[in-house]
Amino acid sequence: MATVPRPGAHVCGIDAAMDVIGGKWKVLILWALAERPSRRFGELRRDVPGITEKVLAAHLRELEADGIVHRASYDEVPPRVEYSLTPAGRRLNEALAPLGAWGREYVRDGRPDPVGA
Repeated sequence: MATVPRPGAHVCGIDAAMDVIGGKWKVLILWALAERPSRRFGELRRDVPGITEKVLAAHLRELEADGIVHRASYDEVPPRVEYSLTPAGRRLNEALAPLGAWGREYVRDGRPDPVGA
């Protein structure tokens, strides 16, 4: 499913960030690209289990349009395309690191009891 830009300005920084990384797969694509500096499409598909080729291609196009991912196409036979993070993509991954740490802790410690229960 392609994302459609919302009209008007973002409400806050979180709103702007979620506009870029929203969805189930984009943060996993960013994680895979951070693990190794340059990945081919097939490698990304293997590194993000469950994603379809169509969705991966669409998300890579969106991340490229947002300036998060760089697409390098090589004039070879067979054609070769590699994806890597831009400086903005590396900064985004650094910003997501505390969220990843929170998620690991949340899973390890189990979900907290609801407030007032």
